[in-house]
Amino acid sequence: MAEPRITKITLHEYQSSPLKNLGPDEEGFNLVYTPGNSIPRKGLILRIETDAGVVGEYAGGGAIEYAALGRFAPYLIGKNALERERINSDIKRAQRQAARIGIAPIDIALWDLAGKYFGAPIHKLLGGHKDRLPCYASTYHGDEQPDGLSTGEAYADFAQHCLEMGYPAFKIHGWPHNSPIRREIETVRAVGERVGDKMDLMLDPACEYETFAAAVKVGRACDEQDFMWYEDPFRDGGISQFAHRKLRQLIRTPLLQTEHVRSLEPHMDFLLADATDYMRGDVGYDGITGVMKLAHACEAVGVDIEFHGPGPAQRQCMAAIRNTNYYELGLVHPKAPSSSDSPLYKEYDDTLEAVDSEGCVPVPQGDGLGVEIDWDWVKKNETGVTVYD
Repeated sequence: MAEPRITKITLHEYQSSPLKNLGPDEEGFNLVYTPGNSIPRKGLILRIETDAGVVGEYAGGGAIEYAALGRFAPYLIGKNALERERINSDIKRAQRQAARIGIAPIDIALWDLAGKYFGAPIHKLLGGHKDRLPCYASTYHGDEQPDGLSTGEAYADFAQHCLEMGYPAFKIHGWPHNSPIRREIETVRAVGERVGDKMDLMLDPACEYETFAAAVKVGRACDEQDFMWYEDPFRDGGISQFAHRKLRQLIRTPLLQTEHVRSLEPHMDFLLADATDYMRGDVGYDGITGVMKLAHACEAVGVDIEFHGPGPAQRQCMAAIRNTNYYELGLVHPKAPSSSDSPLYKEYDDTLEAVDSEGCVPVPQGDGLGVEIDWDWVKKNETGVTVYD
């Protein structure tokens, strides 16, 4: 078969049925349990077509990730679709003054295309061998509903439920920045005392804490309960190497940082500055090429990489490396639908109920990303198409 040359790039927009019992928190940025409310859902799908008839697809990413697509789409037309390294390097340079935004969708779609071209799932192209992945239940942010995640005991009840479902680990997302820090500490203690001897526990304040003192206080509560990691506490957005190095000097709980850092070099600078213990990798920011480079760089210095969020690309990458622990299944809640609940894919699930009795999800074994988009459903819900050729 001739090597495939890119002939056409298409971006499909769609809107699906609203997610019920969810709404924004008082600041409007976090999704929280809101009985009776619903929120619209929109999505984007990238398709890369070639003269060999092989098509690569990626469903994911927001509008900002595609904002620069029109700039480098002309560069892509005519390129060998298998030359992912060259394409990644060229776009990375071109986007150097735009935070390297826009690399990931192209890269993931090209990996999907390669898998279909060679007739194998991506993790097999990467040398992977795993067929299932252990998960942690990753919660929505705290709410103020009597039957929601409004107290430490409510989080503990939900953690207990997830344990009974088979989950080996549980991650807390707490409340907005104006919530008393004592409530965060009470939640850490309540969950730790209930299930800490049976599950690995994590805390992700999602950059809500406004002071160093607050981060230290909650970190020491995590120490008391032997939490596996403490993630993005500071209002800095998770990018200050100095601040996180100082925090590491005062608490024992390992830090997980760099969710909000893009590309290989700044990630490794963060690690080499002693500002994190675990590395965060995000295929939605850096693509499969980027996170696999990061995973191997971490392996070289004895550090684990943990992937942000659920999705087929994350599963493929995790199946191909040794130094990773848990798949993030979320966001989940005892009363609200999972944030990843969607009819987009056929026979693929990232909801709370997706795990087996041992808390694992399967690695898709189809060619490329291993999943099939339901294009009949997409066409019924399509709201726009942009074509580059």
